[in-house]
Amino acid sequence: MSFQTTYGPDGRLRVAILGCTGSIGTQALDVCRQHADRLQVTALSVNSSTSELVAAAREFSVPAVAVADAAHGDDAVLQELPEGTKLGVGAQAVCELARRDDVDCVLVAIVGAAGLEASHAALTSNKRLALANKESLVVGGDLLMPLAQPGQLIPVDSEHSAIYQCYLGENPREAHCIWLTCSGGPFFGRTRDELDRVTRADALAHPTWAMGAKITIDSATLMNKGLERIEAMHLFNCDLDFINVVVQRQSKIHSMVEFADGSVMAHLGASDMRIPIQFAFSYPERWDTPAPRIDFRELGQLTFDAADMDTFRCLALAERAGKMGGTMPCVLNAANEVAVDAFLHDGCSFTDIDRIVESCMDAHDMQAVDSFEQLRDIDAWAREKAAQVLAATRS
Repeated sequence: MSFQTTYGPDGRLRVAILGCTGSIGTQALDVCRQHADRLQVTALSVNSSTSELVAAAREFSVPAVAVADAAHGDDAVLQELPEGTKLGVGAQAVCELARRDDVDCVLVAIVGAAGLEASHAALTSNKRLALANKESLVVGGDLLMPLAQPGQLIPVDSEHSAIYQCYLGENPREAHCIWLTCSGGPFFGRTRDELDRVTRADALAHPTWAMGAKITIDSATLMNKGLERIEAMHLFNCDLDFINVVVQRQSKIHSMVEFADGSVMAHLGASDMRIPIQFAFSYPERWDTPAPRIDFRELGQLTFDAADMDTFRCLALAERAGKMGGTMPCVLNAANEVAVDAFLHDGCSFTDIDRIVESCMDAHDMQAVDSFEQLRDIDAWAREKAAQVLAATRS
């Protein structure tokens, strides 16, 4: 039986945006502005950006908000929240927003593994889950996917939204493979030696997408594509080898599904995250576009290339973790978060990122996933191990 989305008394979808000041969160608020007759923002969370939280809460008259970082729970600006707005502090307060009676759809746009428990809260509270946090499935897909009713979880990543839409009306058993597209990042065509010398500014200059710093670095290392491949494996219930990565430099084909008869369904559109965000809210309807349209007469060309796993070793490490399964993707993700943060703060080189991740994976004895508590322990172990490897790299 398919999931039945609830709506508010006035027919609008009541939305909780967890991580409302990040790239996805701010674009989601823009979609809500453009479709105020269809969407009502009823809950917002931030990690620590309390000024932006207050501004959004006042603009949308939000009944409930949460600040994940307890160190910012008493920020003076929070006194300016609208009268009657309920304030929660801490990670559990964020999860409680997903359980509220006045929430129909939860957009989980929290960066990193912190989104896992929020995703779990949304699914177990019978809410539509608009999932923009790929780590939820990379780390906890074995636990989350059995909880999702058909049609309850709508992916927000542009590639997974594309694949989801390519499958609509089709028999998944008749699919031959998935073509997961990849921009190639800012360093497409570079050699390993050249990657040793790239800077933080170089890595943050993505050629086609505007994203947050962490995911932009992941796109430069191609770890993002490796994580997306594992995520797709869970979302579409297939083996990792069923999912092929193809470089599509123009970022206009967002992914494709090839079927048994040789037909290929491709999802094309502007490189604008507001489109998949809106689809996760509007499904099964389609609303007026929130983004400029493409004139294909002016596009010029669509190119395709193979991804270079030897140079971009994070993609190969993600493949290794995905095929091993169990707790190995948790280690991959946690070690990568530590390494990327270090790179963003000039604590290691670009190519040190995959070296740190590989060292942690080599040191881990993979286990079958059996609980969220286990994943929290493995995540903590991997972060500590990554910090040790990082310290040794610096010395």
